[in-house]
Parts: sequence; C-alpha cells; structure tokens
Amino acid sequence: MITVVNAILGAIMIARLHAMYQRRKMLIFLSIILLAVTIANVVTITIITIDMSEEELVISGTYQCYVNFGDNIDLSYSMYWMSTTAWEVLALCLAVWIAVKHFRELQRPSTGWIIGDCFTALTKSHLVYFVSFVAVSCFNFGYLSPAISAVTPICLTSACNNNSSILQNPFSLDSEIYPGLTQIFLLVQLFVLGPRLILSVRKYHAKRVAKSDAASGMTSISFQERVHVSTSSSV
Repeated sequence: MITVVNAILGAIMIARLHAMYQRRKMLIFLSIILLAVTIANVVTITIITIDMSEEELVISGTYQCYVNFGDNIDLSYSMYWMSTTAWEVLALCLAVWIAVKHFRELQRPSTGWIIGDCFTALTKSHLVYFVSFVAVSCFNFGYLSPAISAVTPICLTSACNNNSSILQNPFSLDSEIYPGLTQIFLLVQLFVLGPRLILSVRKYHAKRVAKSDAASGMTSISFQERVHVSTSSSV
C-alpha cells in the first residue's frame, strides 16, 4: 500500500513539475525515473515478503503473531528507502531550481505577480511535503540501527532473531513507541500532506477566481453609477 500511494504521489509531483517547466522532455524524463523507482521498490518488497515468516507466540495467555524477516532485510530495506528518497530529492531540486529561475527572470510587474504567486504556492507546498518525507525517512532509516532494532517488535536485522527478551515480550510499551511514531508520521505524510499537493493548487486557483470576480463586480458597479449620473445630467 505504501508503494502504491508513493507512486500516486509521484505522478502528482510529475504533473506539478510539468506545469512549472512546460517541457515535454522533462515530463518523459520524470516519468521514466518514477517508473524505474516504482519497479525497484516492487521488486524489493517482493524479496522482503518472500523471506518473511511468522511465528505464533503465547504471551500472558494470549496468542500473538511475531513477524520474522530474513537475513538480507538490512540491504533490502535500505535500498527501498534510498531509491524513494533519491526520487524525492530530485523532485525537490527541480522544483526549487525552476522557481528560483523564474523569480530571477521576472521583470514586468504586471505578469510578475501572477507567475510569482503561482510558483510560490507550488514551492511552498512542495517544501512542506518534503520536510515531512525527511522525517519519515529518518524514522525508517533508524530501524537499521542495532540499538533501535533490538527493542522493536518486528526485528529488521538477523541479530534480533537470537534476542530472548524480544521473543518473550515483543509487544511491550518500550518496543511499541518507536514503530508507533513511525506509523503516525508515515500516515500524515502519505494521506494528509500528500493530498495537500493538489488541494494547495485548488486553493490558490479559488483565491484567484474570487479576486477576479470581485474586481469585475467593482467595475460593473462603477460603470452603472457612471451611467446613472450621465442620465440624470441629461434630464
């Protein structure tokens, strides 16, 4: 599910960058990069799933499912998040580069404010999303640390397989805090800040439409007043 949502967010990011660059070559380039990253992530997830096994544990009279990963989980897990992080860094660099370029090239105030505000809205929402992604990546890369993986309920390293304390109670409060925070940040990044990439553009468009309608309304009112004055003067 995370891979599918990341692919959808990648497509949204491509649409935003294409609107900023207005170049077909950039659209093709980003589509190829996203496709390659998605395929690599699917292969990595498949490898992790094949090596994954479950074990039934009895803790305090209750049955619990304990997930055990293979010996190559460190490499597979790091490759997954490295490829995803590389894509996000590339998208951020392209967005910042084209935004800075347009801000430098703007000289006419009449068109500068419209284009500038548009690029400001796109860049601001992109930066907020990227900051949240960095937080999620830091939490996920933290699983590779032996100190953290030794107290998590789902061990991501082969060293956890021989840890008797984890096998006795893998669902203690201490072992659930870090995965719980990771899940919270991940859900916020995917399902809250991800849709904001679209909602921020719609909000900016709605404000522009409201301003244009208000300006046209003021013009029509002013025109009607002029007609009324001219008619009264002629009578």
